[in-house]
Amino acid sequence: MRITYDRQANAAYLYLTDEELPGGHTTTRAESPPGVDAWIALDWKAERLIGIEILDADTILPTDLLDQADTSE
Repeated sequence: MRITYDRQANAAYLYLTDEELPGGHTTTRAESPPGVDAWIALDWKAERLIGIEILDADTILPTDLLDQADTSE
């Protein structure tokens, strides 16, 4: 798994695989639990979950996870 974090956009992306899969991908929005205002997208390819995009990442994700991420300024 690899994590990237764009500080300007405050967006994180969790790459769940490095495996090359055939075809394009589909994105669906994940439901947040009641009381949590979050925008989370799930990326699917060849019927497998391949990535997760999270907006407002600094309010949703633990700080130590973002500290480990590859960042872009």
